[in-house]
Amino acid sequence: MRTTSSPAAPPDGPPRGGRGRNAPRRVLLVAYEGAQILDIACPAGAFDVANGEGADPPYRVEVATLGGRSAPTSSGLRIGARRRLADVTWPLDTLIVTGGVGAEAAARNEALVAQVERLARRSARVASVCTGAQVLAAAGLLDHRRVTTHWRYGARLARRYPAVAVDLSPLHVRDGNVFTSAGVVSALDLSLALIEDDHGPALARAVARELVTWVHRPADQAQISAYLATPPPRDRAVADLFRHIAGHLTDDLSPGALAARAGVSRRHLARLFTAHLGTTPARAVRAVRAEAAVHLLRTSALPLAAIARRCGFGSAETLRQALLDHYGATGDTIRRMRDSPTPRPRAGGQTPVP
Repeated sequence: MRTTSSPAAPPDGPPRGGRGRNAPRRVLLVAYEGAQILDIACPAGAFDVANGEGADPPYRVEVATLGGRSAPTSSGLRIGARRRLADVTWPLDTLIVTGGVGAEAAARNEALVAQVERLARRSARVASVCTGAQVLAAAGLLDHRRVTTHWRYGARLARRYPAVAVDLSPLHVRDGNVFTSAGVVSALDLSLALIEDDHGPALARAVARELVTWVHRPADQAQISAYLATPPPRDRAVADLFRHIAGHLTDDLSPGALAARAGVSRRHLARLFTAHLGTTPARAVRAVRAEAAVHLLRTSALPLAAIARRCGFGSAETLRQALLDHYGATGDTIRRMRDSPTPRPRAGGQTPVP
């Protein structure tokens, strides 16, 4: 993996370099006790890889805390900080407030919130990862903006800050110069979006390839996929089969093959799926494959035939019909949509499984 160190910065003064065309892009990560280490590592790592891939101007990433001391993260590892927040008096390109189990305490810390509010005025853009949105909200930076956060804490954020428009559907949201992202690893999706905003899609794709991740998930993709959002079937055999289906889309997933895997008859398998998932085995398989195809349509430039093969449909025409049945749209239409499509209800008002 090609990486490069951020341009050196003296610990007791501002980073070297002016604000010229090739001056480094200054990124400041705000950490505190109980921060989630991935909320720090994902952005820092992505910007580091961007430098290694030739980002011009490069990124200069620093971590700062209220007291200028290392921050114990929730994992037990400590993150070093070279600066106090109060010592940062120069313009920033990006201010990122991290999340974690300590976010609520951080949002109640008036000194920390005041520093974040001050630094936001000096930054071209402001971002939060996960529950870091609570700190931005406490600073008044999210008022009358559409934002997202970790799905588990969205209702709490909305109750405490009624002026904030919380949307838990997307992975990350941009409202003006304010970026917010969902839980933990979505920090990587946010970072790739910021890199694309700065340097274009080619560099963002190069960073994603180097990090061996999706290139890259669209902002509107749901935080939790449909088959993860579905309550786990109470029957263990059905739950095991559902996980098998999601992870083996190109395998033989016919009712006969699934029944053999579960050690039951096809008739009994059909009864189990109807009782626990509200659909037949064949329809469940088709729905999971269709959802996977939608993901590839919106995150890749693969032709429809290639997506059909990867998702177990066999032919582009079979995939096309499945998309029309489940989403009421063709592959080309889904690619042009601003937001991911919602599955069409079946007769009786039920949404297809997943």
